[in-house]
Amino acid sequence: MTPAARIQAAIELLDAIIASARDGGPAADTLIARYFKERRYAGSRDRRAVRDHVYDAIRRAGERPDTGREAMIGLAQERPDLAALFDGSAHAPMPIEPGEVGASAGAMPAWLAPLLAAPVEQNALLGRAPVDLRVNRLKARPATVAPHLPDAQPIPGLPDGLRLPEGFPVEQTDPWKQGLVEVQDGGSQMIALACAAAPGMTVVDLCAGAGGKTLALAAAMAGQGTLIAADTIRARLARLSPRAERAGATFIETLLIDQGHEGRGLDSLKAQADVVLVDAPCSGTGTWRRNPEARWRLTQARLDRLVAEQARILDFAAPLLAPGGALVYATCALTDQEGRDQVDGFLARHDGWMAETIDMPLGRAHGAGWLLTPGHDGTDGFFFARLRRSA
Repeated sequence: MTPAARIQAAIELLDAIIASARDGGPAADTLIARYFKERRYAGSRDRRAVRDHVYDAIRRAGERPDTGREAMIGLAQERPDLAALFDGSAHAPMPIEPGEVGASAGAMPAWLAPLLAAPVEQNALLGRAPVDLRVNRLKARPATVAPHLPDAQPIPGLPDGLRLPEGFPVEQTDPWKQGLVEVQDGGSQMIALACAAAPGMTVVDLCAGAGGKTLALAAAMAGQGTLIAADTIRARLARLSPRAERAGATFIETLLIDQGHEGRGLDSLKAQADVVLVDAPCSGTGTWRRNPEARWRLTQARLDRLVAEQARILDFAAPLLAPGGALVYATCALTDQEGRDQVDGFLARHDGWMAETIDMPLGRAHGAGWLLTPGHDGTDGFFFARLRRSA
């Protein structure tokens, strides 16, 4: 592909990504993979260049553009080298017309900015994310893994954390293949630490998904006790089993529950759990470094639905705790509606609960919980709180 053809390919992909974001379709990575599967003539350098153009345009535009051409023209207005490729030659985009407007630059949709927690450093939300690892203590220790990953650096404050450069192919390494490490952002590791799970406990990961935090809890429990990974989506939960096998965490139990009727599936666990983790579905505003197109998918209506769903999950999670048990609420979101306000609302609705003071090596106090941000802590953005049920 010529450099100009790569620009045209990026425009075509951006058109598909914009439509998919608007209509709730597949993610950008999926669309990019499909695009090149149908175009075998594109070499690895072509694919890499086109992908870079696409994500540079996505990161630049906080508001969802109307077209891929608009998105790329916005980028080209800051990059004369790209603007010169709009030359109308074979397989190239047509020249930029006088007065043709490109997408505006911005960190996020204008309506969302006032809703972010006040300490959030907005200019850091779209930086490139490193590859963070958690050493799996069911099989290894950091000191034994580090020599096999010479590019890895310890993550301050995380006893099992290692950090690799962005894009490092960790899944091609022996430590990953042998289950000695898991890819897990430092913020997610911090949430698992906040659960304070220990051997012999009964622990429920209520929104387990593919089980990243479940595996961290399994390591903290040293394989002893009862650990239940629950979710309402079968395909997502099914991804945990091979991960648990590789990690040596075969004591994990999975529980598929019926959305909207979760109480029936969880009835046998009432007043049984020492720890319940609610890693709730959220806006994902804390993960824009890894998923910048999420900004184009979020609307006020969707945020309102998520906030209502978070409150509903907290309400059916609370009865699972034994007296003295801890409910850890977490979101990879940085809006106060999903974090500080959600916890305040729970405490107002439920008697016999209190928010515990959290003091972690990364992050800072925010309301009744704890806030992690890319700019302050070098992790994805998270809010979490630990709520204790009275004995």
